Amino acid sequence: MGQQQVQKITSIGCDLGLGARQRAWVEIDLSAIKHNVKELKSLLAPQTTLMAVVKADAYGHGAIAVAKTAIEAGADWLGVATVPEGIELRSSGVESPILVLGATYTIEQIEAVAHWQLQPTLGSVDAAILYSQTLKDNLLVHIKIDTGMSRLGLSWQQAVEFVQLVHNLPHLQIASIYSHLATAESSDRTVMNLQQQRFETAIAQLADINLPVPCKHLANSAATLTAPSLHYDLVRVGLAVYGLYPATSLQSAVNLKPVLQVKARITQVKTIAPQTGVSYGHKFISDRTTLIAVVGIGYADGVPRNLSNQMMVIIRGKKIPQIGAITMDQLMLDVSAIPDLTPGEIVTLLGIDGNVQISADDWAKQLNTISWEILCSFKHRLPRISVQE
Repeated sequence: MGQQQVQKITSIGCDLGLGARQRAWVEIDLSAIKHNVKELKSLLAPQTTLMAVVKADAYGHGAIAVAKTAIEAGADWLGVATVPEGIELRSSGVESPILVLGATYTIEQIEAVAHWQLQPTLGSVDAAILYSQTLKDNLLVHIKIDTGMSRLGLSWQQAVEFVQLVHNLPHLQIASIYSHLATAESSDRTVMNLQQQRFETAIAQLADINLPVPCKHLANSAATLTAPSLHYDLVRVGLAVYGLYPATSLQSAVNLKPVLQVKARITQVKTIAPQTGVSYGHKFISDRTTLIAVVGIGYADGVPRNLSNQMMVIIRGKKIPQIGAITMDQLMLDVSAIPDLTPGEIVTLLGIDGNVQISADDWAKQLNTISWEILCSFKHRLPRISVQE
């Protein structure tokens, strides 16, 4: 991070004035958010709009700062999973349209959606009827059909009947119809093509009975990067906004910049003798005199315990191995390669230091999981520090 950058500590995880970088923290490069949104917009036709998906606290990046930055950079919509996520954005002053992607099925949720001017997803007859019965004024709603994800939404084969029902119910104004892709990141497009065919069949059937839908959307990050025929009127982009690719094969589509870095400070440096065990269970035993460093971050902060004895970190532009079991609040490193290391120095767990980078994708590969899960795992006791050019 350059000296010209302006840094702002967000309210989440502030540590009572002691300084956000006392122990461990997450840095969020808002200039990278702007860059990524603009790069993604460059892939779209002029009439196609972009939704920045900021659910799960913007994939662990901090929803308010990311949402405002994405809108400033050209995002037209915001997507959240829950009503409280939408309320958080509205309470912070966000005025852009917000789609609640998850199900809402209680009167309390419906009243909150209406009060905060959110736009809900309707994926069942019961939900549509309850909305109509509860609302006092008209509300924009979005129809979700299931084309192959087998999650929320009525079957695409019931789309005509469902849209007719919603169209005729009081207080409901259809804003869009959409579905979600199950395999868009795969090089095998068989399922994705089938889902597109089903989606377009439903759209055509609606047009045949003079029930055209004002907005259609199907593309997630992967489809946005690789399949212009799936862009329709709007694309819903999550992971790519944060500078990561849904699959390595998609990296040539556009130049994205990672947004998140995870850093912590060394709290102690000491030497241990050969045959000395390190951490719980002595899963690591030194085979030589070893200089070790204790770092103030652990699995309670979101560092996966299953990376114990497997992960690397970066110090002074060098990759350094983690040793022993990762504990709740701390982890240990073999820093023999940097003999003049002192407490207080910064360790980069995820991010870039010099010419060396460790990404969420690297951790995901080691753990046989996905980068989405890695990003969402960092807890709120890690302050989010927004950094912007």
